[in-house]
Amino acid sequence: MTTNTPTSAKIAVAGATGRLGRHVVAVLGEQGYDVVPMSRTHGVDVVGGEGLDAALAGVDVIVDVATSPSPDEAEATAFFTAATRNLHEAGRRAGVRRTLVVSIVGTDGYSGGYGAAKIAHERAALAGPLPTRILRATQFHEFVEQLLAWGTQGEVAFVQEMRTQPIAARSVAEALAGMVAEPGGPPVTDIAGPREESMVDLAALLASRRGLPVKVEGVTDPTDADSRLAAGGGLLPGPGARLAGPTFADWLETAGPAQT
Repeated sequence: MTTNTPTSAKIAVAGATGRLGRHVVAVLGEQGYDVVPMSRTHGVDVVGGEGLDAALAGVDVIVDVATSPSPDEAEATAFFTAATRNLHEAGRRAGVRRTLVVSIVGTDGYSGGYGAAKIAHERAALAGPLPTRILRATQFHEFVEQLLAWGTQGEVAFVQEMRTQPIAARSVAEALAGMVAEPGGPPVTDIAGPREESMVDLAALLASRRGLPVKVEGVTDPTDADSRLAAGGGLLPGPGARLAGPTFADWLETAGPAQT
């Protein structure tokens, strides 16, 4: 029989300084948890293992939102599998009860790249000695600005054609906090924003709102399976997904890229 995790519990957050991690730390702190932020900035290396035993002393739950610094499949896979192994082994030694891991909606459809590395991450987490639940999220609202910057060449911004249902990172953090409080549930859950959008349209809206002098053009590679996956709706959530948070347009009005 499972019981709710009390707000006096000690929660460790791996990847605490990242785009999602800093929201997770903030939300858990606001809800009264004793939060242990883990990152290299805090003297903890989840890949090398340094500092993990000390950081996890007395911790009840690990929330793993650490991201690979490289999009390369081999490098990202090595990062995720090493980090997961270390978190589970150090967590088991410390008496941690369970872990929560963030992944990507539709990641099991990828044939390679970062998406395939996240599949390896999920498998390693579920196979570890600590009970694990996975929250698969759609692309973050905050990711649109990054895609726009990556694709800008002079006066044109090339953005990958993608059908998506984007979500604010803060909304994902709130969902994770809810999973901390309620340990029961399926091993894998999807979460998404309130409605389907076009990534190209979102980038164009962002450019317009910020007054950027670029024309946004969608690009896709029909010979690439992962490009077809994104353009064809393979990254959209399933019918049982949890929907949360503002639309991208509403988020721009209230939070906006400059405050993320």
